[in-house]
Amino acid sequence: MTRRSIYLFIAGLFLVTVTSAQNPNVERLNAYKIGFITKRINLTPQEAEKFWPVYNDYQELKYKIQRERQDINKNFNQNENSISDQEMIKAADRIIELQVSEAALAKDFHGKVKTILSPYKVLRLYQAENQYRMQLLKELQERKQLKN
Repeated sequence: MTRRSIYLFIAGLFLVTVTSAQNPNVERLNAYKIGFITKRINLTPQEAEKFWPVYNDYQELKYKIQRERQDINKNFNQNENSISDQEMIKAADRIIELQVSEAALAKDFHGKVKTILSPYKVLRLYQAENQYRMQLLKELQERKQLKN
């Protein structure tokens, strides 16, 4: 699996929050993610009630940023021979702006989540997100190997 396909796969995971009502498989994946994170950080019902709306908002905004960045890259890949230097500079500047926006969004989310969860659970959350992505990548690779 190439690095680009891994990034695209991970970015696709963020689509879960946005499109869950449109696709039963996405709904199932979203339910799996909720269960995975809830179990890993041992959320109480009271914490979950406060945490999930904040987390879902964060994921939706993060997805929009990542989607715009993907669109810029896709446009460049499809039109690189016809894009002017000025357009390339504008696109590159926008990518940096989006990275800064994503970092600010993560910082804002971190500030909010610290008011909901204990420091231990905040760190467990970040670990759980990585573990979840790794688990999905592992399962994807296993499925790909079974097909070959």
